[in-house]
Amino acid sequence: MTFLPRLLWLAFLLVPVLPAAAADAVAADSPGTHAPAAQPRGAAIASAHALATEAGFEALENGGNAFDAAVAVSAALSVVEPISSGLGGGGFFLLHRASDGHDVFLDARETAPAAADPARYRGADGKLDREHSQNGPWAAAIPGLPAALVHLARDYGRLPLSASLAPAIRLARDGFPVYERLERGYAARREVMERYPGTRAVFLAGGGPPRTGQVLKQPDLARTLEALAGRGFDGFYRGPVAKKLLAGVRAQGGRWTAEELAGYTVKEREPLRFAYRGWEIVTAPPPSSGGVALAQMLQVLAGWDLGRLDPAHRAHLAVEAMRRAYRDRTFYLGDPDFAHVPVDVLTSPYYAAGLRATINPEKATPSDSFSGLPTPLEDEETTHFSIIDAQGNRVGATQTVNLLFGSGLVPPGTGVLLNNEMDDFALLPGQANAFGVMGFEANAPEPGKRPLSSMTPTFMVSPDKVAVLGTPGGSRIITMVLLGVLGYADGLGAQDVAALPRYHHQWLPDVILAEPGAFDAATAARLRAMGHALQLPEDTVSAHASSHAWGNLQTVLWDRGANKLSSGSDPRNPAGKGEVRATTEPAR
Repeated sequence: MTFLPRLLWLAFLLVPVLPAAAADAVAADSPGTHAPAAQPRGAAIASAHALATEAGFEALENGGNAFDAAVAVSAALSVVEPISSGLGGGGFFLLHRASDGHDVFLDARETAPAAADPARYRGADGKLDREHSQNGPWAAAIPGLPAALVHLARDYGRLPLSASLAPAIRLARDGFPVYERLERGYAARREVMERYPGTRAVFLAGGGPPRTGQVLKQPDLARTLEALAGRGFDGFYRGPVAKKLLAGVRAQGGRWTAEELAGYTVKEREPLRFAYRGWEIVTAPPPSSGGVALAQMLQVLAGWDLGRLDPAHRAHLAVEAMRRAYRDRTFYLGDPDFAHVPVDVLTSPYYAAGLRATINPEKATPSDSFSGLPTPLEDEETTHFSIIDAQGNRVGATQTVNLLFGSGLVPPGTGVLLNNEMDDFALLPGQANAFGVMGFEANAPEPGKRPLSSMTPTFMVSPDKVAVLGTPGGSRIITMVLLGVLGYADGLGAQDVAALPRYHHQWLPDVILAEPGAFDAATAARLRAMGHALQLPEDTVSAHASSHAWGNLQTVLWDRGANKLSSGSDPRNPAGKGEVRATTEPAR
């Protein structure tokens, strides 16, 4: 009997004898119907760069809605945050249309090219060849972000694509000041970046590598954005830009085809929905692992009144929920178009009740009591933005190129930095990828398949509040969103949620990681006494210790009772910006 059926059987066995508090929590968390609320007074945008936030407001001020603003913010981030995302990558967009209450999840995840046979990523020693999986043409999957921008504008926006892309075109053509994180990231990837002539033409155009304060101009990227604005999908996936992309990949030994580019499609998927203590949570379905894990963790934690617990016990229970959800993530999640993903079971409150019953409230559960192999941490180079407009439309979007600057490869003449998302597949089952994350058959590469992701754009809806949140952070995305949801459930405001200290556990390695300030000395000592291993920032003996702050959470909150908007932009990122403005949008 496998782990999943065994725990499901345990769940049904234990449900009749659950403690009253846990049983009440499951029963009370069914979302009800909410009376319509007034429209917000203005709009709120939070993104990882002030110039991207400004681009979003420009779209709104030109008569656009939240979906037009999402196009503008996404494209602007693709210009000013090449370290994290871009037209050569992909992303997920969680949308709510206020006019009819329609929620939808746009899956613009990259897809595997047919030539990406797993054998190509195996080294002579039988282990994963990180050179092929991380760097250059074989690391790159077919991009999805440009198709998402076309889809958003065509099916949900008011403005022509040329209008919503205008700020990004301007930023690419005229340039923007390089910031410290971009300079530092380039230095970390410089050896790879400077292998490729197209990449050198972009990042060494000033005579040397990017330096803080220097203006970085990207004229080729401006022309690619203009082609996308003028011709839509065909401006990127067919015609001159596509030919340059194909030629650049082939020149470095890769094998994309024109048919794969032209055949890319954005998938509209039904979001996951579940309830937590009076909030309806709307979040990402597979091929994101985030929503499933979030549902498991929150429904497990619904059995306790966390607000009455001391910090150590609250963290202990959260970690135990994390441990169980991440174990399931490793074995069961992948692209639902290619693998059976037992979403209904994994997100069931009864399954969560069974998991809850295996938790000792006073003692850590050793991770080796569950079968599996070690799973170190991912990196954190992704970006997120959140938007609510004056009609109540909302967008939560997370987009990425995976590693710092993706594969490092810019096909000449395009300005498009290609992703290295092939490394997010289980290229060799049971072997960890470049970020230490492993997987099995559900996430093995196949032509056209989308790799598993941790990106977790999320809505929270209660009778009197609406929140949008998300963050970068690799495998830590899910736990950072979890802590953000718990913060809102505790009554915190948007900026306080963005600033919450963060900790993480992902089943294996069996250790709690924390950023600076997450635990005081007494809490850390109490957790260790419960049997938890901790790696705190001051601990340097482990490769998994974190010495810096995590993530870049961007969130907006609409208090419908007071009809007040607020935004929260992660204080860990000085370039980020959240802003609320009065707008004069016409009625849709």
